[in-house]
Amino acid sequence: MSSSALRTAIVAASLAIAGLGLSSVARADSGTIRISVLKGGWFIGASGGSGTLTFRGRTYPLSIGGLSAGLVFGASQTYLSGRVSRINRPSDVAGVYGAGGAGAAIGRGVSAIVLANEKGALLELSGRQTGLMVNADLSGLAISLK
Repeated sequence: MSSSALRTAIVAASLAIAGLGLSSVARADSGTIRISVLKGGWFIGASGGSGTLTFRGRTYPLSIGGLSAGLVFGASQTYLSGRVSRINRPSDVAGVYGAGGAGAAIGRGVSAIVLANEKGALLELSGRQTGLMVNADLSGLAISLK
């Protein structure tokens, strides 16, 4: 096989593979998610909570957990709701979501965040936070189906 024919075959195969990846994203669906997370810490923080995923007319219970490292002082309760996209099945929501950030909450505040997991699920969440919390940290949030 000549080098130009080989290049043409490689380009064609690459385009076919890319097309397969795009078609799975194009077929992906979306749903809604609601979570409640309690976070507390002194340098190292922990969070835990629960929530629900509504996907294709069914509701699935979720379990939330996570750790934070950096500057973390205080405790807060956060209620978030929003959209989850780029999922094909409920289990696509399960995974680890990482975030870095800084903030402070005294009393009540508003939160908004966009997170992605290793499966490509995208969470677009907003809500309210109550408590006393000061943070500048790296944190991870793990979501699992109950």
